[in-house]
Amino acid sequence: MGRTYRTSTYLDKGGTGKTTCTAHLGVALQQECDQDVLLIDLAGKQGDLAKTFGLWEEVQTDIENEDDFPNIATTMEENWANVVDLIGDPADAVEQLVYETGEGVDLIPAHPSLDALDADLGNVDDAQERYARLQAFLDEYVDPLDYSMVILDLPGVANNVTYNGLWATESVVAPVQMGPLEFEQARGLQTDLQGLSQSYGVDVELTMLIPNLYDRRTNLDKEVHDRFLEEFGDIVGPDRIVASQAIRKATNSGHTLFELEEDELTKTAREARGAFVTTAEELLTRLDNE
Repeated sequence: MGRTYRTSTYLDKGGTGKTTCTAHLGVALQQECDQDVLLIDLAGKQGDLAKTFGLWEEVQTDIENEDDFPNIATTMEENWANVVDLIGDPADAVEQLVYETGEGVDLIPAHPSLDALDADLGNVDDAQERYARLQAFLDEYVDPLDYSMVILDLPGVANNVTYNGLWATESVVAPVQMGPLEFEQARGLQTDLQGLSQSYGVDVELTMLIPNLYDRRTNLDKEVHDRFLEEFGDIVGPDRIVASQAIRKATNSGHTLFELEEDELTKTAREARGAFVTTAEELLTRLDNE
């Protein structure tokens, strides 16, 4: 079994295109970089990754029919080992969590129980016990499987579930728009990760800042991109993901840009898809060097 790479997409802010980047990077890694990819959605009950891959109705039907146990929240509950014993086979336990997408990657979707889990974790006094549960799940149950890449889509807020994701991956990929506010948020993220390492001894790297929703028509985006490069240097990703209506149209239809035929792609969609591939290749190189 080879190495299983891990990273989290995270920024303490919504609306940065985090879930869209998670989906497109996952598919790029699967289809263009020969990786076996598992995506895990921790970003709450809205289930945006399931919607992106056209799985929302299937997931909701399972919840309504009470066929949703175990789920991603169960893996961070105190009785997870008992659940696995009840199922009998650890691999089968993980398999019950996984939904297959039509684009090669597998998905463990978000679940409404994540909200209650976050509150329950807050009642755990020991920080190691509170924040290391997802890490233990990945170490003991996911790593023995065939996945070579696991990407966590974290909530856009710092909470107990988020910290479980950061501890489990020790790597953050942050999509950022090219605005002055977003520049300061990137600075804040770097400071927060350094503080996490100092407080808990967990070395969480800011692996990449992805310039996202880039508008080439404005001087502001170029100016702020230059500021990002000056401040963060090689942490900034190798390519800019241009803003394209085709991305939103594709994800609203339940798939990524990689499902479109070449003649269906607009100029900006083709450019964005190529940038996702370049970014995925670079991400793989950086994780291999960490």
